[in-house]
Amino acid sequence: MTIEREDHKLEKRLCRLTGQAIVDYHMIGEGDRVMVCLSGGKDSYGLLDILLKLQARAPVRFELIAVNLDQKQPGFPEHILPEYLTRLGVPFHIENQDTYSIVKDKIEPGKTMCSLCSRLRRGILYRVASELGATKIALGHHRDDMLATLFLNMFFGAKLKAMPPKLVSDNGLHTVIRPLAYVAEKDLVRWAQVREFPIIPCTLCGSQENLQRKQVGNMLKEWDKKFPGRLDNMLRALQTVVPSHLMDRKLFPFETLVPTGVANEDGDTAFDTEDLPSDLGTAGLPAVQVIQLG
Repeated sequence: MTIEREDHKLEKRLCRLTGQAIVDYHMIGEGDRVMVCLSGGKDSYGLLDILLKLQARAPVRFELIAVNLDQKQPGFPEHILPEYLTRLGVPFHIENQDTYSIVKDKIEPGKTMCSLCSRLRRGILYRVASELGATKIALGHHRDDMLATLFLNMFFGAKLKAMPPKLVSDNGLHTVIRPLAYVAEKDLVRWAQVREFPIIPCTLCGSQENLQRKQVGNMLKEWDKKFPGRLDNMLRALQTVVPSHLMDRKLFPFETLVPTGVANEDGDTAFDTEDLPSDLGTAGLPAVQVIQLG
């Protein structure tokens, strides 16, 4: 009974967080035809499963169509997804394109294949979305994917850039949405076990354990284990940007900044700690907590 109760709580949390992200970023509207990209991994299975639950209770009417791109990797069990989706009664389309051979031909042995593979996959999925009349393309990226992208861009791209919950596609023709933006990966792992999704292994392209994304992902998992709540705070930070306290001159006019004579209590606060009593002035604080500029 306890396990059933925990599973029910997990289902409610998944639906609540996904529904909240959809509302916050206006991802799905009346009459939308949502193309759910299904890879056979836990995330995309979870996305489709949760969207089906929300579809049944949503105040707006929208369609779902599952799409899988069979890239012809050796050993890909091509029967699994059609059989699963048929049992589920979900409209689906399987697109067969041998991008695997292209990637193997272009990428040297031992090099990471993901970048080129992803680019080819995007182009094909955009074309399929047009052919199917889809108004939205839904991807299964979750909270941890977004945070990993933030660190990858900082560490290796020298940019403060993450993965947006909603965007316009490269070709300018499609709206791409990530309804699982608020959902933790560990919850999707557990949900996949509860629902017994027929997971297709992600090792079809060969072992790529040294991928930078995998290393960053392991770092986030370790933080989540040692410091509960840290990843949620990081996600909220992506939604609470203060351009005046960063260093991008395109976002904030540092060169024209002058005193205004108007007090600004946040003006020289570099680190936001917990709230202090309103009657406690800086004179009552230890010197190490008082930062004076100029």
